Amino acid sequence: MLMIFVASAADAPSTPGAYALALRLGAPLDVRIGKNSATLQAGDYLYCGSARGSGGLRARLARHMRPHKRAHWHIDQLTAGASLIGAFVEEQGDECALNAALADLPIPVAGFGSSDCRRCAAHLRFWPQGAALPSRWENARKAARFT
Repeated sequence: MLMIFVASAADAPSTPGAYALALRLGAPLDVRIGKNSATLQAGDYLYCGSARGSGGLRARLARHMRPHKRAHWHIDQLTAGASLIGAFVEEQGDECALNAALADLPIPVAGFGSSDCRRCAAHLRFWPQGAALPSRWENARKAARFT
């Protein structure tokens, strides 16, 4: 499947698929996951999700990228306090497959974004400065710089 990197929701297709939202926290952030709480350190994160509903990837990313919204999902806590870098997008993709491709990156909080998933320990990954992404992810990011 073809992966693209988009800087804004308007650049994403309106078809169903999966995405990895790239975010930057400038300062530590306290988050809650059910009854548990944790503090995310400052730095970059990748959150894997899916968009199967009306408007597809474009609509879901527009919601995530909107600064003011009612908190519904775990990721809403992070998007409220982070800067959005963009999103890696795969039409017809699977969020768990995207997450599995990032297996070398640490999981900062168990259960974050994966309370309805039996396969993944979390759908949020910490992206340490200088850590390489899988080659097709890096290729998508490089291609976006020139378009």
